[in-house]
Amino acid sequence: MINLYNTLTRKKEIFKPMNGNRVKMFVCGPTVYDNSHIGHARTYISFDVIVRYLKYRGFTVFYLQNITDIDDKIIKRSKESGFDPLKLARQFEKKYQDCMKAMGVESVNFYARATEHLPEIIQQIQTLLEKRFAYETDKGVYFDESRFPDFGKLSNRKLEDLTVHRINPDTSKKNPGDFALWKKRKGEPVWDSPWGPGRPGWHIEDTAITEEYFGPQYDIHGGGLDLIFPHHEAEIAQMESASGKKPMVSYWMHTGFLNVKGEKMSKSLGNFITIKDLLKTHNPEVFRFFVLSTHYRSPIDFSNEILEQSQNSLKRIYKLLETIDELLESDIEESTENDLLCKQRVQETEESFLEAMDNDFNTPFALSTIFDFIREVNRYINHQEISKKSLNRSKNLIIEFGDILGFNFSQKSSDKSSENIVEDGLLEIITDVRAKLREQKDWELSDDIRNKLKNLHINLEDK
Repeated sequence: MINLYNTLTRKKEIFKPMNGNRVKMFVCGPTVYDNSHIGHARTYISFDVIVRYLKYRGFTVFYLQNITDIDDKIIKRSKESGFDPLKLARQFEKKYQDCMKAMGVESVNFYARATEHLPEIIQQIQTLLEKRFAYETDKGVYFDESRFPDFGKLSNRKLEDLTVHRINPDTSKKNPGDFALWKKRKGEPVWDSPWGPGRPGWHIEDTAITEEYFGPQYDIHGGGLDLIFPHHEAEIAQMESASGKKPMVSYWMHTGFLNVKGEKMSKSLGNFITIKDLLKTHNPEVFRFFVLSTHYRSPIDFSNEILEQSQNSLKRIYKLLETIDELLESDIEESTENDLLCKQRVQETEESFLEAMDNDFNTPFALSTIFDFIREVNRYINHQEISKKSLNRSKNLIIEFGDILGFNFSQKSSDKSSENIVEDGLLEIITDVRAKLREQKDWELSDDIRNKLKNLHINLEDK
Protein backbone atom coordinates (compact mmCIF):
# COMPACT_ATOMS: atom_id res chain seq x y z
CA MET A 1 0.00 0.00 0.00
CA ILE A 2 1.16 3.51 -0.80
CA ASN A 3 1.12 6.02 2.03
CA LEU A 4 1.24 9.69 1.12
CA TYR A 5 1.26 12.89 3.11
CA ASN A 6 -1.96 14.88 2.81
CA THR A 7 -1.44 18.62 3.35
CA LEU A 8 -5.11 18.97 4.30
CA THR A 9 -5.04 16.46 7.18
CA ARG A 10 -1.32 17.00 7.96
CA LYS A 11 -0.63 13.29 8.16
CA LYS A 12 0.24 10.30 6.03
CA GLU A 13 -2.70 8.36 4.68
CA ILE A 14 -3.18 5.14 2.74
CA PHE A 15 -3.77 6.06 -0.87
CA LYS A 16 -7.21 4.96 -2.08
CA PRO A 17 -8.45 6.49 -5.35
CA MET A 18 -12.14 7.30 -5.67
CA ASN A 19 -12.59 4.94 -8.59
CA GLY A 20 -10.73 1.66 -8.17
CA ASN A 21 -7.24 1.91 -9.61
CA ARG A 22 -8.02 4.96 -11.77
CA VAL A 23 -6.30 8.13 -10.55
CA LYS A 24 -7.20 11.69 -11.51
CA MET A 25 -4.39 14.11 -10.73
CA PHE A 26 -4.10 17.85 -11.33
CA VAL A 27 -0.98 19.96 -10.78
CA CYS A 28 -0.94 23.74 -11.16
CA GLY A 29 0.94 24.65 -14.31
CA PRO A 30 2.99 27.76 -15.12
CA THR A 31 1.99 31.31 -15.98
CA VAL A 32 3.72 31.56 -19.34
CA TYR A 33 5.20 35.06 -19.40
CA ASP A 34 8.89 34.18 -19.02
CA ASN A 35 11.33 31.29 -19.18
CA SER A 36 10.63 28.63 -16.54
CA HIS A 37 13.10 28.43 -13.67
CA ILE A 38 14.65 25.54 -11.76
CA GLY A 39 12.06 25.91 -8.99
CA HIS A 40 9.42 24.91 -11.55
CA ALA A 41 11.61 21.99 -12.60
CA ARG A 42 11.88 20.79 -9.00
CA THR A 43 8.09 20.62 -8.65
CA TYR A 44 7.34 19.03 -12.01
CA ILE A 45 10.13 16.45 -11.76
CA SER A 46 8.76 15.43 -8.35
CA PHE A 47 5.24 14.93 -9.65
CA ASP A 48 6.54 13.17 -12.74
CA VAL A 49 8.15 10.55 -10.50
CA ILE A 50 4.98 10.25 -8.42
CA VAL A 51 2.97 9.49 -11.57
CA ARG A 52 5.61 7.05 -12.84
CA TYR A 53 5.51 5.16 -9.56
CA LEU A 54 1.72 5.07 -9.40
CA LYS A 55 1.69 3.55 -12.87
CA TYR A 56 4.38 1.06 -11.86
CA ARG A 57 2.17 0.02 -8.95
CA GLY A 58 -0.69 -0.71 -11.36
CA PHE A 59 -2.71 2.50 -11.25
CA THR A 60 -4.04 4.19 -14.38
CA VAL A 61 -3.29 7.90 -14.07
CA PHE A 62 -4.77 10.85 -15.94
CA TYR A 63 -2.40 13.74 -15.20
CA LEU A 64 -3.85 17.15 -16.06
CA GLN A 65 -1.98 20.45 -15.92
CA ASN A 66 -3.25 23.93 -16.72
CA ILE A 67 -1.46 26.66 -18.63
CA THR A 68 -2.20 30.20 -17.44
CA ASP A 69 -1.96 32.00 -20.77
CA ILE A 70 -3.66 35.26 -19.78
CA ASP A 71 -2.61 37.16 -16.68
CA ASP A 72 -1.41 40.58 -15.48
CA LYS A 73 2.22 39.43 -15.83
CA ILE A 74 1.68 38.34 -19.43
CA ILE A 75 -0.01 41.64 -20.30
CA LYS A 76 2.78 43.64 -18.63
CA ARG A 77 5.46 41.69 -20.50
CA SER A 78 3.61 42.09 -23.81
CA LYS A 79 3.53 45.87 -23.36
CA GLU A 80 7.27 45.89 -22.59
CA SER A 81 8.14 43.73 -25.60
CA GLY A 82 5.54 44.91 -28.08
CA PHE A 83 4.34 41.35 -28.62
CA ASP A 84 0.70 40.31 -28.73
CA PRO A 85 -0.08 38.80 -25.29
CA LEU A 86 -1.44 35.51 -26.62
CA LYS A 87 1.44 35.07 -29.08
CA LEU A 88 3.87 35.83 -26.26
CA ALA A 89 2.16 33.23 -24.08
CA ARG A 90 2.37 30.61 -26.85
CA GLN A 91 6.09 31.19 -27.26
CA PHE A 92 6.82 30.75 -23.56
CA GLU A 93 4.44 27.79 -23.35
CA LYS A 94 6.46 26.08 -26.09
CA LYS A 95 9.71 26.86 -24.28
CA TYR A 96 8.25 25.49 -21.05
CA GLN A 97 7.22 22.22 -22.67
CA ASP A 98 10.60 21.90 -24.40
CA CYS A 99 12.31 22.31 -21.02
CA MET A 100 10.03 19.71 -19.43
CA LYS A 101 10.80 17.26 -22.22
CA ALA A 102 14.54 17.84 -21.75
CA MET A 103 14.11 17.21 -18.02
CA GLY A 104 12.37 13.89 -18.71
CA VAL A 105 8.96 15.10 -17.52
CA GLU A 106 6.80 13.01 -19.83
CA SER A 107 3.84 11.95 -17.70
CA VAL A 108 1.44 14.88 -18.27
CA ASN A 109 -1.53 13.65 -20.33
CA PHE A 110 -2.99 17.03 -21.20
CA TYR A 111 -2.12 20.71 -20.91
CA ALA A 112 -5.30 22.82 -20.64
CA ARG A 113 -5.02 26.50 -21.58
CA ALA A 114 -7.12 28.96 -19.62
CA THR A 115 -8.11 30.90 -22.75
CA GLU A 116 -9.53 27.73 -24.32
CA HIS A 117 -11.87 27.13 -21.38
CA LEU A 118 -13.69 30.45 -21.15
CA PRO A 119 -17.19 28.88 -21.46
CA GLU A 120 -16.46 26.57 -18.50
CA ILE A 121 -15.06 29.47 -16.48
CA ILE A 122 -18.11 31.66 -17.18
CA GLN A 123 -20.48 28.81 -16.33
CA GLN A 124 -18.81 28.22 -12.95
CA ILE A 125 -18.94 31.93 -12.11
CA GLN A 126 -22.65 31.99 -12.99
CA THR A 127 -23.23 29.03 -10.67
CA LEU A 128 -21.46 30.83 -7.81
CA LEU A 129 -23.56 33.94 -8.43
CA GLU A 130 -26.79 31.94 -8.48
CA LYS A 131 -25.86 30.27 -5.18
CA ARG A 132 -24.95 33.70 -3.73
CA PHE A 133 -21.31 32.82 -3.12
CA ALA A 134 -20.31 35.64 -5.45
CA TYR A 135 -21.41 39.18 -6.25
CA GLU A 136 -20.90 41.72 -9.03
CA THR A 137 -19.44 45.23 -8.73
CA ASP A 138 -18.49 47.86 -11.27
CA LYS A 139 -15.00 46.33 -11.34
CA GLY A 140 -15.86 42.68 -11.71
CA VAL A 141 -17.30 39.58 -10.07
CA TYR A 142 -15.91 38.59 -6.67
CA PHE A 143 -16.11 35.52 -4.48
CA ASP A 144 -17.63 36.35 -1.09
CA GLU A 145 -15.13 34.87 1.35
CA SER A 146 -17.50 35.33 4.32
CA ARG A 147 -19.97 32.88 2.74
CA PHE A 148 -17.44 30.02 2.96
CA PRO A 149 -16.58 29.42 6.64
CA ASP A 150 -14.09 26.65 5.76
CA PHE A 151 -11.79 29.16 4.06
CA GLY A 152 -8.29 28.59 5.46
CA LYS A 153 -8.66 24.88 6.26
CA LEU A 154 -5.83 23.83 3.93
CA SER A 155 -3.35 26.36 5.31
CA ASN A 156 -4.74 25.95 8.86
CA ARG A 157 -5.76 29.61 9.13
CA LYS A 158 -8.96 31.03 10.56
CA LEU A 159 -11.02 33.41 8.47
CA GLU A 160 -11.40 35.95 11.27
CA ASP A 161 -7.63 36.03 11.80
CA LEU A 162 -7.04 36.58 8.09
CA THR A 163 -9.53 39.45 7.92
CA VAL A 164 -7.83 41.44 10.69
CA HIS A 165 -4.52 41.61 8.86
CA ARG A 166 -5.86 42.42 5.41
CA ILE A 167 -6.07 45.83 3.80
CA ASN A 168 -8.85 46.44 1.32
CA PRO A 169 -7.64 48.81 -1.42
CA ASP A 170 -10.73 48.01 -3.50
CA THR A 171 -13.68 49.70 -1.77
CA SER A 172 -16.14 47.94 -4.07
CA LYS A 173 -15.45 44.61 -2.34
CA LYS A 174 -17.48 43.45 0.64
CA ASN A 175 -14.52 41.89 2.42
CA PRO A 176 -10.74 42.52 2.15
CA GLY A 177 -10.08 38.88 1.21
CA ASP A 178 -12.70 38.61 -1.53
CA PHE A 179 -10.97 37.60 -4.76
CA ALA A 180 -11.80 38.25 -8.39
CA LEU A 181 -13.61 35.65 -10.44
CA TRP A 182 -14.03 38.00 -13.42
CA LYS A 183 -12.20 41.27 -14.03
CA LYS A 184 -13.99 43.92 -16.07
CA ARG A 185 -11.37 45.38 -18.36
CA LYS A 186 -10.85 47.64 -21.36
CA GLY A 187 -7.89 48.21 -23.62
CA GLU A 188 -6.34 44.76 -23.13
CA PRO A 189 -7.23 41.17 -24.14
CA VAL A 190 -10.89 40.70 -23.21
CA TRP A 191 -13.68 38.21 -23.76
CA ASP A 192 -17.43 38.70 -23.75
CA SER A 193 -19.34 37.64 -20.66
CA PRO A 194 -22.73 38.25 -18.99
CA TRP A 195 -20.96 40.94 -16.93
CA GLY A 196 -19.40 42.74 -19.87
CA PRO A 197 -15.98 42.43 -21.53
CA GLY A 198 -13.14 41.26 -19.33
CA ARG A 199 -11.03 38.26 -18.40
CA PRO A 200 -11.03 35.62 -15.66
CA GLY A 201 -9.29 35.82 -12.32
CA TRP A 202 -6.37 33.52 -11.61
CA HIS A 203 -8.03 31.05 -9.24
CA ILE A 204 -11.17 30.29 -11.25
CA GLU A 205 -9.39 28.78 -14.25
CA ASP A 206 -8.12 25.78 -12.26
CA THR A 207 -11.47 24.75 -10.83
CA ALA A 208 -13.31 25.30 -14.12
CA ILE A 209 -10.73 23.16 -15.94
CA THR A 210 -10.71 20.34 -13.37
CA GLU A 211 -14.50 20.27 -13.23
CA GLU A 212 -14.60 19.93 -17.01
CA TYR A 213 -12.25 16.92 -17.09
CA PHE A 214 -12.63 15.34 -13.65
CA GLY A 215 -15.95 16.52 -12.27
CA PRO A 216 -16.32 18.28 -8.88
CA GLN A 217 -14.19 15.71 -6.99
CA TYR A 218 -10.93 13.98 -7.83
CA ASP A 219 -7.97 12.25 -6.22
CA ILE A 220 -4.80 14.37 -6.13
CA HIS A 221 -4.07 18.07 -6.45
CA GLY A 222 -0.43 19.13 -6.42
CA GLY A 223 1.72 22.22 -6.61
CA GLY A 224 4.42 24.18 -4.85
CA LEU A 225 4.21 25.02 -1.16
CA ASP A 226 3.79 28.71 -2.01
CA LEU A 227 0.43 27.99 -3.69
CA ILE A 228 -1.37 26.74 -0.58
CA PHE A 229 -2.48 30.26 0.36
CA PRO A 230 -4.31 31.91 -1.17
CA HIS A 231 -4.47 30.01 -4.48
CA HIS A 232 -5.42 26.54 -3.32
CA GLU A 233 -7.65 27.88 -0.57
CA ALA A 234 -9.53 29.84 -3.23
CA GLU A 235 -9.87 26.73 -5.39
CA ILE A 236 -11.42 24.79 -2.52
CA ALA A 237 -13.85 27.63 -1.78
CA GLN A 238 -14.90 27.91 -5.42
CA MET A 239 -15.38 24.23 -6.18
CA GLU A 240 -17.01 23.16 -2.93
CA SER A 241 -19.34 26.17 -3.01
CA ALA A 242 -20.33 25.60 -6.64
CA SER A 243 -20.81 21.83 -6.41
CA GLY A 244 -21.98 21.49 -2.82
CA LYS A 245 -19.72 18.42 -2.55
CA LYS A 246 -16.85 17.87 -0.13
CA PRO A 247 -14.01 17.25 -0.38
CA MET A 248 -12.98 18.77 -3.68
CA VAL A 249 -9.76 16.72 -3.54
CA SER A 250 -8.90 13.60 -1.53
CA TYR A 251 -5.16 14.29 -1.27
CA TRP A 252 -3.31 17.60 -1.41
CA MET A 253 0.43 17.32 -2.16
CA HIS A 254 2.98 20.13 -2.11
CA THR A 255 6.66 20.38 -2.93
CA GLY A 256 9.10 22.31 -0.75
CA PHE A 257 10.95 25.47 -1.74
CA LEU A 258 14.11 25.53 -3.83
CA ASN A 259 16.78 27.92 -2.55
CA VAL A 260 20.10 28.88 -4.10
CA LYS A 261 22.99 28.65 -1.64
CA GLY A 262 20.65 29.16 1.28
CA GLU A 263 18.79 32.14 -0.18
CA LYS A 264 15.43 32.38 -1.88
CA MET A 265 15.87 32.51 -5.64
CA SER A 266 15.10 35.97 -7.04
CA LYS A 267 16.24 38.20 -9.89
CA SER A 268 17.11 41.02 -7.48
CA LEU A 269 19.66 38.80 -5.71
CA GLY A 270 21.20 37.70 -8.99
CA ASN A 271 20.66 34.01 -8.21
CA PHE A 272 17.71 33.44 -10.54
CA ILE A 273 18.39 30.40 -12.75
CA THR A 274 16.20 29.42 -15.68
CA ILE A 275 15.97 25.84 -16.91
CA LYS A 276 17.17 27.06 -20.29
CA ASP A 277 20.38 28.47 -18.79
CA LEU A 278 20.93 25.40 -16.63
CA LEU A 279 20.74 23.08 -19.64
CA LYS A 280 23.47 25.00 -21.43
CA THR A 281 26.06 23.65 -19.00
CA HIS A 282 24.51 20.65 -17.21
CA ASN A 283 23.06 17.32 -18.17
CA PRO A 284 19.33 17.33 -17.27
CA GLU A 285 19.71 13.90 -15.64
CA VAL A 286 22.17 15.42 -13.16
CA PHE A 287 19.62 18.03 -12.11
CA ARG A 288 16.93 15.34 -11.90
CA PHE A 289 19.18 13.29 -9.61
CA PHE A 290 19.80 16.39 -7.50
CA VAL A 291 16.03 16.92 -7.12
CA LEU A 292 15.34 13.31 -6.15
CA SER A 293 18.15 13.28 -3.61
CA THR A 294 15.86 15.34 -1.36
CA HIS A 295 12.33 14.38 -0.34
CA TYR A 296 9.76 16.26 -2.41
CA ARG A 297 8.23 17.95 0.67
CA SER A 298 11.56 19.19 2.03
CA PRO A 299 13.33 22.42 1.07
CA ILE A 300 16.20 21.90 -1.32
CA ASP A 301 19.35 23.99 -1.67
CA PHE A 302 20.88 24.41 -5.11
CA SER A 303 24.57 24.94 -5.77
CA ASN A 304 27.09 23.88 -8.40
CA GLU A 305 28.92 21.89 -5.74
CA ILE A 306 25.82 19.80 -5.00
CA LEU A 307 25.22 19.33 -8.73
CA GLU A 308 28.77 18.01 -9.03
CA GLN A 309 28.03 15.49 -6.27
CA SER A 310 24.93 14.40 -8.15
CA GLN A 311 26.95 14.00 -11.33
CA ASN A 312 29.52 11.84 -9.53
CA SER A 313 26.75 9.66 -8.08
CA LEU A 314 25.25 9.12 -11.52
CA LYS A 315 28.71 8.24 -12.85
CA ARG A 316 28.91 5.44 -10.29
CA ILE A 317 25.70 3.93 -11.60
CA TYR A 318 26.70 4.20 -15.24
CA LYS A 319 30.20 2.92 -14.50
CA LEU A 320 28.79 -0.24 -12.95
CA LEU A 321 26.45 -0.78 -15.89
CA GLU A 322 29.37 -0.37 -18.30
CA THR A 323 31.40 -2.87 -16.28
CA ILE A 324 28.51 -5.33 -16.32
CA ASP A 325 28.18 -4.99 -20.11
CA GLU A 326 31.91 -5.65 -20.52
CA LEU A 327 31.74 -8.73 -18.30
CA LEU A 328 28.69 -10.06 -20.13
CA GLU A 329 30.74 -10.01 -23.33
CA SER A 330 33.61 -11.86 -21.66
CA ASP A 331 34.00 -15.58 -20.92
CA ILE A 332 32.93 -15.55 -17.25
CA GLU A 333 30.75 -18.35 -15.88
CA GLU A 334 27.12 -18.52 -16.97
CA SER A 335 26.16 -19.44 -13.38
CA THR A 336 27.86 -19.97 -10.02
CA GLU A 337 27.00 -21.14 -6.53
CA ASN A 338 26.49 -17.48 -5.56
CA ASP A 339 23.52 -17.07 -7.91
CA LEU A 340 20.99 -17.94 -5.25
CA LEU A 341 22.54 -15.43 -2.85
CA CYS A 342 22.54 -12.74 -5.55
CA LYS A 343 18.93 -13.50 -6.44
CA GLN A 344 18.01 -13.09 -2.78
CA ARG A 345 19.91 -9.79 -2.61
CA VAL A 346 18.08 -8.54 -5.72
CA GLN A 347 14.74 -9.38 -4.09
CA GLU A 348 15.70 -7.66 -0.83
CA THR A 349 16.86 -4.56 -2.73
CA GLU A 350 13.63 -4.42 -4.70
CA GLU A 351 11.60 -4.73 -1.50
CA SER A 352 13.61 -1.93 0.16
CA PHE A 353 13.24 0.32 -2.87
CA LEU A 354 9.48 -0.22 -3.06
CA GLU A 355 9.14 0.24 0.69
CA ALA A 356 10.85 3.63 0.38
CA MET A 357 8.64 4.70 -2.51
CA ASP A 358 5.50 3.43 -0.79
CA ASN A 359 6.40 5.68 2.15
CA ASP A 360 5.30 9.00 0.62
CA PHE A 361 7.56 8.60 -2.42
CA ASN A 362 10.77 8.77 -0.43
CA THR A 363 13.24 9.06 -3.31
CA PRO A 364 16.34 9.76 -1.13
CA PHE A 365 15.89 6.40 0.60
CA ALA A 366 15.12 4.73 -2.71
CA LEU A 367 18.38 6.08 -4.16
CA SER A 368 20.35 4.97 -1.11
CA THR A 369 18.97 1.47 -1.66
CA ILE A 370 20.36 1.54 -5.20
CA PHE A 371 23.83 2.56 -3.98
CA ASP A 372 23.84 -0.10 -1.25
CA PHE A 373 23.14 -2.62 -3.98
CA ILE A 374 25.84 -1.18 -6.24
CA ARG A 375 28.42 -1.58 -3.47
CA GLU A 376 27.52 -5.25 -3.09
CA VAL A 377 27.61 -5.94 -6.81
CA ASN A 378 31.01 -4.24 -7.10
CA ARG A 379 32.25 -6.41 -4.24
CA TYR A 380 31.13 -9.56 -6.05
CA ILE A 381 32.78 -8.35 -9.23
CA ASN A 382 36.05 -7.47 -7.51
CA HIS A 383 36.21 -10.93 -5.93
CA GLN A 384 35.19 -12.58 -9.22
CA GLU A 385 32.21 -14.19 -7.49
CA ILE A 386 29.44 -13.28 -9.92
CA SER A 387 28.03 -14.98 -13.00
CA LYS A 388 26.42 -13.73 -16.19
CA LYS A 389 23.06 -14.79 -14.80
CA SER A 390 23.51 -12.64 -11.69
CA LEU A 391 24.95 -9.76 -13.67
CA ASN A 392 21.88 -9.69 -15.89
CA ARG A 393 19.62 -9.72 -12.83
CA SER A 394 21.56 -6.84 -11.31
CA LYS A 395 21.53 -4.81 -14.51
CA ASN A 396 17.80 -5.32 -15.09
CA LEU A 397 17.00 -4.26 -11.53
CA ILE A 398 18.96 -1.01 -11.82
CA ILE A 399 17.38 -0.22 -15.20
CA GLU A 400 13.92 -0.94 -13.74
CA PHE A 401 14.58 1.48 -10.86
CA GLY A 402 15.84 4.05 -13.36
CA ASP A 403 12.61 3.83 -15.37
CA ILE A 404 10.59 4.54 -12.21
CA LEU A 405 12.74 7.55 -11.31
CA GLY A 406 12.97 8.84 -14.88
CA PHE A 407 16.58 7.91 -15.71
CA ASN A 408 17.69 6.13 -18.85
CA PHE A 409 20.13 3.76 -17.16
CA SER A 410 20.20 1.58 -20.27
CA GLN A 411 22.37 4.16 -22.04
CA LYS A 412 26.13 3.86 -21.82
CA SER A 413 27.06 7.13 -20.14
CA SER A 414 25.40 10.01 -18.35
CA ASP A 415 28.17 12.45 -19.17
CA LYS A 416 27.29 15.03 -21.76
CA SER A 417 30.53 15.94 -23.44
CA SER A 418 31.66 19.55 -23.61
CA GLU A 419 31.50 19.26 -27.41
CA ASN A 420 27.79 18.40 -27.21
CA ILE A 421 27.14 21.27 -24.81
CA VAL A 422 28.80 23.73 -27.22
CA GLU A 423 26.98 22.17 -30.18
CA ASP A 424 23.59 22.50 -28.47
CA GLY A 425 24.38 26.08 -27.48
CA LEU A 426 25.33 27.03 -31.04
CA LEU A 427 22.15 25.42 -32.41
CA GLU A 428 20.10 27.42 -29.92
CA ILE A 429 21.77 30.66 -31.01
CA ILE A 430 21.16 29.83 -34.69
CA THR A 431 17.48 29.00 -34.17
CA ASP A 432 16.95 32.14 -32.07
CA VAL A 433 18.53 34.31 -34.77
CA ARG A 434 16.42 32.62 -37.43
CA ALA A 435 13.24 33.20 -35.38
CA LYS A 436 14.03 36.91 -35.22
CA LEU A 437 14.61 36.97 -38.98
CA ARG A 438 11.19 35.42 -39.51
CA GLU A 439 9.62 38.01 -37.23
CA GLN A 440 11.22 40.66 -39.45
CA LYS A 441 9.81 38.77 -42.50
CA ASP A 442 13.30 38.12 -43.89
CA TRP A 443 12.16 34.83 -45.42
CA GLU A 444 15.07 34.50 -47.85
CA LEU A 445 17.79 34.54 -45.19
CA SER A 446 15.80 32.39 -42.77
CA ASP A 447 15.24 29.78 -45.49
CA ASP A 448 18.94 29.91 -46.39
CA ILE A 449 19.84 29.09 -42.75
CA ARG A 450 17.39 26.19 -42.70
CA ASN A 451 18.76 24.78 -45.97
CA LYS A 452 22.33 24.97 -44.74
CA LEU A 453 21.37 23.22 -41.52
CA LYS A 454 19.73 20.52 -43.64
CA ASN A 455 23.02 20.01 -45.47
CA LEU A 456 24.49 19.22 -42.04
CA HIS A 457 21.68 16.63 -41.50
CA ILE A 458 19.86 18.93 -39.07
CA ASN A 459 16.18 19.27 -39.94
CA LEU A 460 14.50 22.40 -38.61
CA GLU A 461 10.71 22.48 -38.85
CA ASP A 462 8.47 25.53 -38.40
CA LYS A 463 5.23 24.66 -36.59
